[in-house]
Amino acid sequence: MKTPRPTLQHTLAGKHPLQHLLLVPLRWAGPALSLALALCISLFPHPSQAEGVAQRDLPRTTLNAGMYLIQVQVASTAEQRATGLMYRTDLRDNEGMLFIFEKAQMQCFWMKNTQIPLTAAFIADDGTVVNTVDMQPRTTNSHCSTKPVRYVLEVRQGWLAQHGVGPGKRITGGPFGKN
Repeated sequence: MKTPRPTLQHTLAGKHPLQHLLLVPLRWAGPALSLALALCISLFPHPSQAEGVAQRDLPRTTLNAGMYLIQVQVASTAEQRATGLMYRTDLRDNEGMLFIFEKAQMQCFWMKNTQIPLTAAFIADDGTVVNTVDMQPRTTNSHCSTKPVRYVLEVRQGWLAQHGVGPGKRITGGPFGKN
């Protein structure tokens, strides 16, 4: 008498719920591997997104707001933009972060895990400030551009207003070119 071959349900009895990913037919390997990868990414985030780790090693450039210089870190990848200025506890008056997106679209920002009050300037491709918004720390309120933009500049709250930078003013330097 032949011993019956164990079924997948028998094989998985008492084992980790995701172990079956290793036993699926080859045609399911793509989706299964995608699921496993997504699980690993969610369980082990990149160190820059770990709780309490501020990113300070991004590329830098200098922007001009009239006669004033702003030293900015440039966040140009999705991962860099997602972390932004989270977990920073200090930001000098002439410092900030420039977020660069692949294409102009409505941009919205929040302040989850951001410890310092910021002002965001939503900037058109030619460097013209479209609109600015003040944002309070540790909130999840959305702060959005009023038009599609590729660039967003975050600085200490009030710095732009103190230096006369608002809608219609032009930022130069970096991706915006010279005066």
